[in-house]
Amino acid sequence: MEKTLNRFVAESLWSPEVANYSPWRRRCVHILRYVYVVLDDLAKGELTLRAMSLVYTTLLSLVPMLAVSFSVLKAFGMHNKQLEPIMLQFLAPMGEPGVEITQKIIGFIDNVKIGVLGTFGIALLFYTAISLIQKIEGTFNYIWRLEQHRSIGRRFADYGSVMLIGPLLVFSAIGLSASVLSGRAVQEASEYLPFVTHVVSLLTTAAPYIMIIAAFTFFYMFIPNTRVTFRAGAMAGLVSGVLFQSLGWGFGSVVVSASDSGTYAIYSGFAILILFMMWMYISWLILLVGSSVAFYVQHPEYVVPSKRSGDMSIRQQEDLALNIMAVLAQRYYEGRRPMSASDYVLRLRVQIQGVTRVLRALTRAGLITENSDDPPRYLPNAPLEKVRLQEVLEAVRNEGGEGFVSAARPRRAVTGVEAVRKNIDDAVSSVLAETSVKDMALAEASPELEESSNQLGKS
Repeated sequence: MEKTLNRFVAESLWSPEVANYSPWRRRCVHILRYVYVVLDDLAKGELTLRAMSLVYTTLLSLVPMLAVSFSVLKAFGMHNKQLEPIMLQFLAPMGEPGVEITQKIIGFIDNVKIGVLGTFGIALLFYTAISLIQKIEGTFNYIWRLEQHRSIGRRFADYGSVMLIGPLLVFSAIGLSASVLSGRAVQEASEYLPFVTHVVSLLTTAAPYIMIIAAFTFFYMFIPNTRVTFRAGAMAGLVSGVLFQSLGWGFGSVVVSASDSGTYAIYSGFAILILFMMWMYISWLILLVGSSVAFYVQHPEYVVPSKRSGDMSIRQQEDLALNIMAVLAQRYYEGRRPMSASDYVLRLRVQIQGVTRVLRALTRAGLITENSDDPPRYLPNAPLEKVRLQEVLEAVRNEGGEGFVSAARPRRAVTGVEAVRKNIDDAVSSVLAETSVKDMALAEASPELEESSNQLGKS
């Protein structure tokens, strides 16, 4: 077992004896496994470093992003002051310093006059705002083991729509819920049914928590450049919401006790900035922890004590490529729907990084191609009876290969290596020269399937 958070705990949680536990005890062990892998990721330090980076980016981009987002609200007769309750709720753990920071941020936003900035100023404002979300996406993609980011066009389209339409939807939802809870129908019902008053009071109290959980869930489903299931996003949103409220209460208690000390009185102006950065760091760390929870819920194959990087040896990549081509060929000849990367993960019980790496290699080699679905599914790009297994192996071996470092003088060959390399290639070629993907996929197929594959080949 590789280096992990605690070897004894890991061996206990992933012990073979867990299969003999009672159902409720097994469920508790499974939950503890998720807790363990998230804590292990935190202990490695990458999430904390990225949270610190996001704090710095937020300080530079917060005002431009809010100015762009709430510029649409002005067209609907709303004022930046209506942003104050949301900011106060987010900064509530800071107490009085949170009120002061909220007033300053709203004052900065009021001073941003988009109408007098000009074309270059507006473009710069949008770029600064979008760069923050781009940084968040890069962090989320790292957590989700994604190597491909959104294109520039998709970034402006997706991020711009969220920044411009998102605040309008949020304030509409808040206004609608407030009007429903305080509406005439609810008041009349509460006169005849006393329990309605308690329900309304409960909903009013729970509304901020529900909004926070919904906001976190939206982030987890929208930001990563992949399709996130509602189950994964909702569970991560619930965990993040509980953490946000719990740590907010604890941070608020620390701030209150610190505000009574003489040190706080001396450094009050500077302490406000420090407290704001600390709370921003905690908030970003909560968001990243929730994203990690969403990833592990959607990809339970990564819930292991170690080896969660998704790295694979060349032999493992070759085996995976052969398995993918075999499954793809079998489904093609059976007339079944092609599979996506996530489908191959479930079918072959491997980690998503290895699957995407091999699929990319096969695609670049021209052996398979993506269709127009979202997420894309993979189809043969050449007649499978003509695709040799040697081509499949070479596609994986050549993926990501870099040439030797260029120099003024040519590289001197090492004696004996080229001969060995040639012998290996000749041996592989002699064994697999006449074996196609179709031969491998239909090695144990029924006569009916072979007949249908022959008809597909003729057509």
